[in-house]
Amino acid sequence: MADQGFEAGFADDVAAELPYLRRYARALTGAQSTGDAYAAAVLEAILADQTPVKQASSIKAGLFTVFHKIWESSGAPSADGAEGLEARAQARLAELTPNSREALLLNTIEEFDVATIAEIMSVDEEEARALLDSARSEMADAISGKVMIIEDEAIIALDLQALVSEIGHRITGVARTHAGAVDLAGRERPDLILADIQLADNSSGVEAVNEILATFGEIPVIFITAFPERLLTGERPEPAFLISKPYREEQVRSAVGQAMFFASTESLSA
Repeated sequence: MADQGFEAGFADDVAAELPYLRRYARALTGAQSTGDAYAAAVLEAILADQTPVKQASSIKAGLFTVFHKIWESSGAPSADGAEGLEARAQARLAELTPNSREALLLNTIEEFDVATIAEIMSVDEEEARALLDSARSEMADAISGKVMIIEDEAIIALDLQALVSEIGHRITGVARTHAGAVDLAGRERPDLILADIQLADNSSGVEAVNEILATFGEIPVIFITAFPERLLTGERPEPAFLISKPYREEQVRSAVGQAMFFASTESLSA
């Protein structure tokens, strides 16, 4: 990015945070192409004026602040022209308190605190807290369903089962390998898949999910990985929801609720 008009050090800082801006935009819009278009617009904006990013509390907060100014000026996507899960989700989004879902994603997935959310969204902290409360309430009531877990670590699998069950979803089972995941999905089609990337027999959770989606079509997917940046390169289709290990309970609850509510899953390259 340095040769596009950024100072070298600033370019490196922006590049380090860009995958997370793309993750947020992807989850917010429900489509990788749309999310990337917003991320590209952010880069164009800061090429023209780096001041908002440099004056922010952090480079990451600055990038997200510029994103939100563009997001607010363009308006959230509508259901017009959307298909499948994205169209259904956009219709449901119209029923939510404005800006509440944005605040929840910023807090639970990107791990911004209330003060930084207020900074990014240009609201006071009281309003930011109110948006978070509204989102949690409205998303919790949105939908429940059957969740399949692909995870090879027994303790983590048990923890995920407990968290998902606590928020009203039913667990169809836990698979530890690629073959086990495909077999489990064949016995009962899940409404959502929660998957680790690397499995017990060194097989790929991504490959397992791809095979399941090839059979069943659109199913929301949440990937959990210690290295999220490896799936956030922009060089291939990416998951709408990606949680970093070690995760927090609130991240899992939020991602599961939102993935059920709003997800457009594309086939991934392993």
